[in-house]
Amino acid sequence: MGGIIMNRGKVVIVGAGMVGTSIAYSIMNQSICGEIIIIDINEKKAEGEALDMTHAMEFMNYKTIIKSGKYEDCKDADVIIITASVPMNSTLTDRMALLEKNKSVMKSIVESIMAVGFNGILLVVSNPVDVMTYYAWKLSGLPKEKVIGSGTTLDSARLHYYIARTVDVSPSSVYAFVIGEHGDSEMVAWSTATIGGKDIDNVFKDNKSRIGENPYERFLTEAKNAGWDIFARKGNTSYGIAASVTGILKSILYDENKVYPVSVYLDGEYGVSDVYVSVPTIINNEGAKEIVELHLTSEENEKFKNSCQLLKNKCKEFLQ
Repeated sequence: MGGIIMNRGKVVIVGAGMVGTSIAYSIMNQSICGEIIIIDINEKKAEGEALDMTHAMEFMNYKTIIKSGKYEDCKDADVIIITASVPMNSTLTDRMALLEKNKSVMKSIVESIMAVGFNGILLVVSNPVDVMTYYAWKLSGLPKEKVIGSGTTLDSARLHYYIARTVDVSPSSVYAFVIGEHGDSEMVAWSTATIGGKDIDNVFKDNKSRIGENPYERFLTEAKNAGWDIFARKGNTSYGIAASVTGILKSILYDENKVYPVSVYLDGEYGVSDVYVSVPTIINNEGAKEIVELHLTSEENEKFKNSCQLLKNKCKEFLQ
């Protein structure tokens, strides 16, 4: 007797904070994989979180094995999701302020993972995610396709929400990408955006009475500030990032070839090299299968390259 056991993949989550545990619960609730291992420097916290989720298994469609573990468990994992980070506080207004503090945390984690012979896919969520993903890639020695950052996937979902709420459609009918840095210099590739197949410029023009004049900056600002607004109210953001990471993970484990704006290594795409930054990317069981090069306007291209240069400067300074 008992639930059907899923056998599709083993996932390790490093970090048992609100983000890591929300991701674990989201994965379990959607029956994405067969086994989830939670690792944290606070072993008792990881044990407690795993046990709490195990008690919910009776009410799930499928039985997922979920338990706490150690880095030895990483050896045969298909995907490792890194969420560990130093705690944020209410005065922090820039993800880059986490950079130096998280450097030693990321170094310890990645070195511990690779020491046991891991050869799967690394999915980095820790902020500032673009720089942390670049650093994880450098430390791991894994192919660039196998190291991915969660990037602007959630930022794009937030953008869809704010546009959809105003236009009164489903967010899934809005097709628009936030690209560039996951942070202050991020931008929207408006020239490629559509709603229900109609280009977004014409949607905005035809619906001025409910959208207002020139809503582009307003929507970007809402999407960009959403995380900070939530943080100011509840002290963390967890459910949105958990759902977006689960979506990326599902595309990896189920070989879905879905397109997500994740942080990936550019090696000449968009005329940019040697930086991790968010662009639409086909995700499957190879990891970052293929980068989608959008045809940006000259103004968009300049903004995007400025965002990339900012990240390159940060990485150079960070790795000195």
